[in-house]
Formats: sequence, structure tokens, C-alpha cells
Amino acid sequence: MSSTYTEKDVGDFFDQTTQTYLSFWDSEGVLHTGYFAGEDDRDYRAAAERTSQIMAAEAGIDASSHVLDVGCGCGNFLIHLATRHGCKGEGLDLSLERIKFARQLADPRLGIEFSHGSATAMPYPDETFSHVVSQDALFLVPDKARSHAEILRVLRPGGIFAFSDFLQPAKEIGERARRHVYDRVKWSSGYSLVGYQAALERAGFEILLARNLESHIRQTYRVLGAMARERAESTQDPAARDWILAFAESCGEIQIAIDQGEFGWGVFVARRPQ
Repeated sequence: MSSTYTEKDVGDFFDQTTQTYLSFWDSEGVLHTGYFAGEDDRDYRAAAERTSQIMAAEAGIDASSHVLDVGCGCGNFLIHLATRHGCKGEGLDLSLERIKFARQLADPRLGIEFSHGSATAMPYPDETFSHVVSQDALFLVPDKARSHAEILRVLRPGGIFAFSDFLQPAKEIGERARRHVYDRVKWSSGYSLVGYQAALERAGFEILLARNLESHIRQTYRVLGAMARERAESTQDPAARDWILAFAESCGEIQIAIDQGEFGWGVFVARRPQ
């Protein structure tokens, strides 16, 4: 049986878990899927950085770009874009705790801002941004069609929507995958790679790129599971240690879900027509 989560459920979950994630995953808030060099690659930070570099290149972001990062989390991707490419931009996220962290992390001289809000009711005028980006966040939006309509609205004609997101390749999800993958982060349901393209086209986008990156998400959770087990050994607080160990267990279950076609990851680039 699937569960239906609200935006409040999602926001509350990430508000409550932000500090725990920071304590064992990455203290600077890099909490995204990595693009790894291969199965022997164990450098999570370098892999996460590579994901950001690839997405920026595919989107064609440069110093003239005005970028919105939807589901910006702790702000790292937008900070990366502003630092590396000189663009201006804004970040939007349902989690107030992550927005607070992003505001503290960002150098004020970068010319970027972070706001607490919903992807289904964005606080921006029509045709504001040259680019909308997102890393591993839009799958959590319950009303995905509404978020796509909002992204189209705030993009300029000819603007680019470039993002990575988690996929639901199979229509039916088993109980184990539901518990360890979907319910764990308050995820109701998602798209397959083909289904995502169809949804974007229904919203009015032109598809430029859709790439399946299943091997990279499998490696991400293999590496994160090992990191979590190591961190648990040095964690003194019993509640935090139990949470980290439960996450490590879920990392193993997530890899099984990937192998069974119940969980995936992809990168997409789409355009708002002129």
C-alpha cells in the first residue's frame, strides 16, 4: 500500500532531521547523489561535486544566468553555481531549518538569496529566471503537475530547466522498498524515466536530455552506508547512533530496491518554448 504525504509532512521531516544528517553525512550540507568514476570510487564529496559540474554544463549556466534552485536544501548547489560561474540566483525549500543553514553558509558577496516556500506556489513573478535547477528534491512534491506548471511560469521563454531526481521505475513497489526508500523520506510516488519526460511535455516543456544514472545512485548508497557505519562507532548519543545505524541498514535495502527496479535516478534538461 502506498502512503500519501503532504508538503507539511515533508517539511517537518527535513526540519527534524537536518542536524542528524549534517552530523554524519556532510557537515557543510552536501547531501546529494554523487556521480562516481566507478565501483572503486569511494570519494563521496568529489562525486557530489562532479554531479553539480555536469548539471551546470548541461544547463549552460554562465555569469549572465539568473538561476532558481527549487528544493535547494542546504544551499550547496546554488553556492557552487554562483562561485564557479558567477551567476545570480535564489534558492527555495520547504525546510526552514535547511534554509537557515543555507543563509549562514552562503557568502553575502555571491549575490544569492534563500527563501522558505513551496514549489507549488513560488513567490516569484512570471518569467523571472533564465534557468531553474534542482538536485534530488522534486520527487518529494505531492502535486508534481503543479510544481511543473510553476517552474514553467517563472522561466523566461527559451529558459532551461535542468535537474536530477529520484525515479520510480516500477509501477508497483514492494513493502521493503516502500518502508526503506519511500516512507523513510515521506515520498508518496514518482515517475519512471519515460514517465517523467511525458509529464514534462504535458506541462509544456521541450525535452533536451533524459539520462538514466542508476549505477551512480547505487554507488552513492554503498558509500553512504559505509560512512554511516563508521560514524556510528564514534557517536556517543544513543538516539543519534540508533538513527545513523538505521540509515546504514536502509542503505543496504535501497541497493536491493535499485536492483529490483523499484528505485532509480536520472538527470533531465528541458526548455520552455520561445
